[in-house]
Amino acid sequence: MNIGARFKAVAAAALLGLLLLGGCAPKGEQTIEIRLGEVARTVFYAPQYVALSQGMFAQEGLDVQLATIPGGDKTMTALLSNQADIALIGAETSIYVYQQGAEDPIINFAQLTQTDGTFLFARQTQGSFDWEKLKGQNFLGQRKGGMPQMSLEFALRLHGIDPHKDLKLIQNIDFANVASAFGSGTGDYVQLFEPQASIFEKEGRGRVVASIGVESGELPYTVYMAKQSYLNENDEAAQKFTKAVYQAQQWIATHTPEQIAEVITPYFKDTDLAVLTSSVKRYKEQGTYAVNPMIEEKEWKNLQDVMTLAGELKSPVALDQLVNRSFAEQAIAAGSLGNADQLVKAGANGAADTGADAGGSP
Repeated sequence: MNIGARFKAVAAAALLGLLLLGGCAPKGEQTIEIRLGEVARTVFYAPQYVALSQGMFAQEGLDVQLATIPGGDKTMTALLSNQADIALIGAETSIYVYQQGAEDPIINFAQLTQTDGTFLFARQTQGSFDWEKLKGQNFLGQRKGGMPQMSLEFALRLHGIDPHKDLKLIQNIDFANVASAFGSGTGDYVQLFEPQASIFEKEGRGRVVASIGVESGELPYTVYMAKQSYLNENDEAAQKFTKAVYQAQQWIATHTPEQIAEVITPYFKDTDLAVLTSSVKRYKEQGTYAVNPMIEEKEWKNLQDVMTLAGELKSPVALDQLVNRSFAEQAIAAGSLGNADQLVKAGANGAADTGADAGGSP
């Protein structure tokens, strides 16, 4: 992964469009600014938008400045060139940097999603779907070595399909332009994130026929990561950040698709609320959103199995080599204590209410 002027220019241009969310830090604390780069704007990242819109980052004294930098390579470039403090991208990118012998490795510290977020979308709207129907078809693919493409190839091989022999694979279109290319008539099949899949269905451009997330299983698909040096120097900020992410994940888990869609609407101003709701529902039903920021050993192994099958992993990388789980552990522990306190208070209130109803106190 080169950090050339071309990539720096792309990242810099993207960061000009930062989406700011103001918030008040807790009394007596100085606000900490964090430049966050996300690889895409998608309902797939709903917990992040909940943390922003519901003031969870602000409550922790964080001023999170969000920039969308399409493409994992470009988002990683922004991180490596210090134009972003934290990046939300696929964990595979940290492995690529590690394989190149980076002196300041990229460390994954909080997981946001635990499955692939793409759906297999067919232009043909009629008839039943069978994986065999993909053979010989024009497939508008993603970037080689990126998680969407690798997860797709993993899923295809599970169904006995060789993506490079059985498909007419098109991979010369940038990540940011894949959906528009399909919308313009390129390809018979494509992978789409939400809400784009639901938008295309509503427009009659095709239909979702399978979930790549369901097919490829649980893995640390999208993770918050930062340079080791940044985490060493800003461990308090990273801990506050992870705590806010965990709060948002718990909020997502206990609210309906309708409620979630309403809250994240500011980040999808051009998308119909009904489409947002159906998009969130799809992700919730298949368990895409991680319920906590912890990256599990089995997920890390599955990620490397997917990379190996795609021919992108030089050699296995141990979990503790590129994953720091201490931030997630502390966030979960703090959250559990908070829940326990709430239960104690609820119990005390319930007891008081019961006594009053029974006329037990004089």
